[in-house]
Amino acid sequence: MLVTCQQMSEAEARLFSGNISPEPYMDAAGLRCAHAIQSFFPDPGHAEVFCGKGNNGGDALVVARWLKRSGWSVRFHFSHGLQGISELAKRKWVEWNAEPEPARVERRGPTILVDGLLGIGATGDLRGAIRECTDNLNLMRDEQHATTFAIDIPTGLDADTGEAGAGAVVADYTLSITAAKTGFAADTSTNHLGRLVEIPLPIPLVEADRSTRFLFPSHLRARLPRRDFDFHKGSAGRVLLIAGSRGMTGAGVLSTLGASHTGAGLTTLCVPEEIYPVLAATVSAEIMVRPVASLKEALDMPHDVIGIGPGLGNTWEDELTEVLFSHPKPIVVDADALNQLSRCERDLENLPSARLLTPHPGELSRLTSLTGPRVEITRSLAERWGVTLLHKGSRTVVATPGEKTEINTTGHPGMASGGMGDVLTGICAALIGQGLSLHDSAALGSWLLGKAAEIARDQNDIAARSVTAPLAAHHLGHALADLQQWSLPEAQVPTSSTVSSEDSEEP
Repeated sequence: MLVTCQQMSEAEARLFSGNISPEPYMDAAGLRCAHAIQSFFPDPGHAEVFCGKGNNGGDALVVARWLKRSGWSVRFHFSHGLQGISELAKRKWVEWNAEPEPARVERRGPTILVDGLLGIGATGDLRGAIRECTDNLNLMRDEQHATTFAIDIPTGLDADTGEAGAGAVVADYTLSITAAKTGFAADTSTNHLGRLVEIPLPIPLVEADRSTRFLFPSHLRARLPRRDFDFHKGSAGRVLLIAGSRGMTGAGVLSTLGASHTGAGLTTLCVPEEIYPVLAATVSAEIMVRPVASLKEALDMPHDVIGIGPGLGNTWEDELTEVLFSHPKPIVVDADALNQLSRCERDLENLPSARLLTPHPGELSRLTSLTGPRVEITRSLAERWGVTLLHKGSRTVVATPGEKTEINTTGHPGMASGGMGDVLTGICAALIGQGLSLHDSAALGSWLLGKAAEIARDQNDIAARSVTAPLAAHHLGHALADLQQWSLPEAQVPTSSTVSSEDSEEP
């Protein structure tokens, strides 16, 4: 769900108007923010912590105390001096100083920048002492390749509109407290937010936009079904992939990697006869490769779901249109299958509902002349065509008629390379084959691929831009395990009986 500044402020005012103190919530938020930072950077490093005079600065002080306890070195930047911080923040400063210095440790971690300057109410261009701090922070990020964590919102970003004022912080990670803000879904906010991380707090939200939400583990984990002990390969789905052509054999390989590493029971790759020898010798041993002369021959293979289009070129284009509009089984439609839809003269509103279309922006522009914000376009087209639409990008959007529109949070700029979409086709087909709906398969698939790319970067200790599609695919198992094992650190926070599970998104 998404909330406006007013909705969030009113919720906090209602909660704290009685006998409940905001201090335990600040402590819980700071602890969970520190935990999130350390989940990305487990080795202690150095933190430059920027504190404003409000409670956002108090949150940053709590984060700093937990980092200090874990062996991080910390340096503070107070926008208005120590005397300018709030009374609650001053208590957090006392607690910081009372925290014992950690035993001497080898600091092998990175330099991070913690933005605790302004909260969600700020709008417009930044000025004065705050602007000096944000300029300093952004300069350190650029010159030192430091990683910026924004607490709740990057300073200078309008939480309602997603517009960034002059001097706004450019964050690599935004630690979104309680609920994502309406402006986070705006296209203009993406480069300032970076990777979005949920920091749940049990604050009752009476009003919110529940038609749209970001993909977070707290509500994704339950959508990944557990397997019974007597589960067998037939239960895990028969995935039929139709991909690859002369000069584009890699697309077929990558789609099989996505399917295999996401748990498909039986995966068959059907390819044109001329490239069969290459692919038969290239794909993993568990994949069945079949040379076929037509799509009809391919569809005679046993299958529960089809993934079609990666690297297919113009192969079987006449047959392809008919298959896309008439085949009864679920189909993940990607790449050249999407291009064929853009060339055919049939109305996409006549597609069966059992279709998951996965266009990137260029492919979508060939399918429609509709333009506008990503979330609105994706939702509108999914409703018009009656299909599940996965609009790929740095903020992948998933929409299906009758379902919440969902926005992915995982991944990094290193995924801007060939083959990632081919892997995603295999992932989504594998999940559908295991019994998930097309919508949940698209949501989980986009989250898992982004998480796998993050793990591929971190476990191999490489730059994000060096992560390739095969490397991401080989870390899908780690992404699945991460989702299954996700949990929050314990925090002593007063709870209210009026808080619903959807409001708080607590596990």
